[in-house]
Amino acid sequence: MTSHHSSGPASSNSSGGSSGGSSGGSSGGPLGGAAWDFDAWGEGLTDSQVALQADLSCLVDGELDEVAAARAMVRLEDSAECQIFLDDIRRFARLHRDLSDPQRLEARIAMLGAGEIAKAAENIDLAHRLATIFYQLGKAYTLSAIDGPGFRERVFEAAVPVQDAKTQGRGFVDGVVSSGRADEAHSAEAVGAMEMGEERSTWGGRSDWLEARHLLNGRLEQIADPLEKGRRLLSQSIEIDPSHEEARIYLAYVYSREGKKLKAASLYRDVFDTALSLSNRGHAAMQLGRLHFLEGDVHEALILWRWMNISGLSSDEARFNVVRFNIGVAYAQQGRDQRALDSFRDLLDAQLRAGGEASDIAALFVENPDARKIFEARPGFLAQLMKQLPELFEANEVSKS
Repeated sequence: MTSHHSSGPASSNSSGGSSGGSSGGSSGGPLGGAAWDFDAWGEGLTDSQVALQADLSCLVDGELDEVAAARAMVRLEDSAECQIFLDDIRRFARLHRDLSDPQRLEARIAMLGAGEIAKAAENIDLAHRLATIFYQLGKAYTLSAIDGPGFRERVFEAAVPVQDAKTQGRGFVDGVVSSGRADEAHSAEAVGAMEMGEERSTWGGRSDWLEARHLLNGRLEQIADPLEKGRRLLSQSIEIDPSHEEARIYLAYVYSREGKKLKAASLYRDVFDTALSLSNRGHAAMQLGRLHFLEGDVHEALILWRWMNISGLSSDEARFNVVRFNIGVAYAQQGRDQRALDSFRDLLDAQLRAGGEASDIAALFVENPDARKIFEARPGFLAQLMKQLPELFEANEVSKS
């Protein structure tokens, strides 16, 4: 069964403090080490820690008397954990006020000046460009590891020269680091996470860019297997930019080649369900359908491949016309011979309308032993194929001469 994969184009309850001492937190309580739970928020804490948390909550709400407030302030100055807890309360209280007052939320958004927005956009662009460099390198190493006799995956964009791409990548990373933009990116990401009340690590700090440079400067050469290099680079691309659709498609492809079918199918399905690019959804549908077909789930494979026809991909982009071959093979496997022959007819007609050669379609039949076995198992199928698509056999004879 021909998979005809391509590269990408070219190629996922908190509240502010209260007088009762209940308090929301971030991803974990700074004193207790676990997520805050209204019913057990003091579990595992000493009596003094519970009292302090109640004081801090009341302090934020302005409900603490002067003596208790002074005592709490002293504890704040001496304890980093207390400071973190107070910052959590303030952040969630501010977020709660913003969300409950649309005008306040609009005003806060308006405070983001054009300069900050432009800088944030630049930081996103820098990360995406680096992710694309790692993707291109990962793709090149992956193809170098699997290309050869019997390699029937169709690549719609040639892989980049590895050394040139590495040189370009090193120059790009050095430029970002030396200009100080790596530090600015980290600062902007941290501020954005803080304002949204999030506690999460973000890619883009100076240490991340230096790590990227180390990978390009020699650490990669410590990995002997080209396929392992490809996986490492593709994973790095996704770590930098989790939305990089092409890198996710190729990483799924690597998983499939390694026999990790469930991981591959899960990643392909995620791309198919979430990708913004219709073409990338098509690549994911093609490969996910192939996995289903190889596992014997012909019905599910047909659903995905027929979606490519219904969506217009197979007609609008010539590179996806080949899905009609897969559809025909699937119909033949189901014993629906005429539906299979009609699909092959559509395949050939679309190829000729686009100015292509019939010999390219004939090659699909000649070079695909799994498909031939399916055809030969259907009595009279090959005779009907010769009768209804004589151009294929004429083209094959010409190519032999």
